[in-house]
Amino acid sequence: MKPEISCRLWELLWQEYKTRVNYAQIYEQMITAAGGNIANDHIAFRSLRMVVDSPQGEVNLGVNYLGQIVESLGYLPVGEYIFPQTHLYARHYRHPQQVEFDLPKLFISELIVDELPDNTAQLIYQTVSQIQQQLIFPSQPETDDESIIQQLRTAFTRPWQIPLRSAVETVNQVTQYGAWVLLHGYAVNHFTGYINRQNTSSYPDIDTTAKGLANLGVPMKNEIEGDVTCGLRQTATAAVKEMVTVIDDMSGEKIQIPWTYAYYEIAQRYLVEITPGKQELFDAFLGANAKQLFEMTRL
Repeated sequence: MKPEISCRLWELLWQEYKTRVNYAQIYEQMITAAGGNIANDHIAFRSLRMVVDSPQGEVNLGVNYLGQIVESLGYLPVGEYIFPQTHLYARHYRHPQQVEFDLPKLFISELIVDELPDNTAQLIYQTVSQIQQQLIFPSQPETDDESIIQQLRTAFTRPWQIPLRSAVETVNQVTQYGAWVLLHGYAVNHFTGYINRQNTSSYPDIDTTAKGLANLGVPMKNEIEGDVTCGLRQTATAAVKEMVTVIDDMSGEKIQIPWTYAYYEIAQRYLVEITPGKQELFDAFLGANAKQLFEMTRL
């Protein structure tokens, strides 16, 4: 598909995300007020590695599912990361025309459900096995760009039934990541402000940017992950809380409870030596950083 479709799709998701994560709006206002630019380094999504029946047959709901969507947009997998203690796997994608079209990188992770305790895995299976909407399997439909974009947009929602409150709370005791996905599905987990592109002397680096956000009342992570020699430093706001819909076990009625949704991340990239005397801007991710950032949605 044309790169312009990706540009439009990510812009729509960014606008939706900003309405739910007001910290991203504060960041945008802070940087633009200082005469700077806004650019996203990457977008992160979460998923579940498990096979279920869907209206279109058996499907793995993990990275493989989201991967075929983003690959249809022209993205290519360029790195993978394993987090055995939390039963997570991740892959990052880059578009060959990333620079030309100012396209963000993508970081897609999955929870390996079969590695969880049996009772926890069963609760997840019972919830997500009820696929209620058509899953997206992109081909090359003969339709207009806007129709394609709107179809792809529906992929980044929750396709399964509203979970039971008890299922969410029980799963959360074992894996907060799993509980989050039961509630939010494939919704954007976070966008990432790209410090290198801010281009304002008021906020020349990640340290001043994080301090600026904190001064505006944004709750920030205590630490900045990574260091200059590794090529990447990252930090994030706290995750916003919102009211989510669950099914009450006693009445069977829909009720609302508070839960974390997303945080806003900021990242700065640095030159690293790839061969003696040759430096390039680090363009990947650091597993140790990601491990810490996964925890930002803990309730």
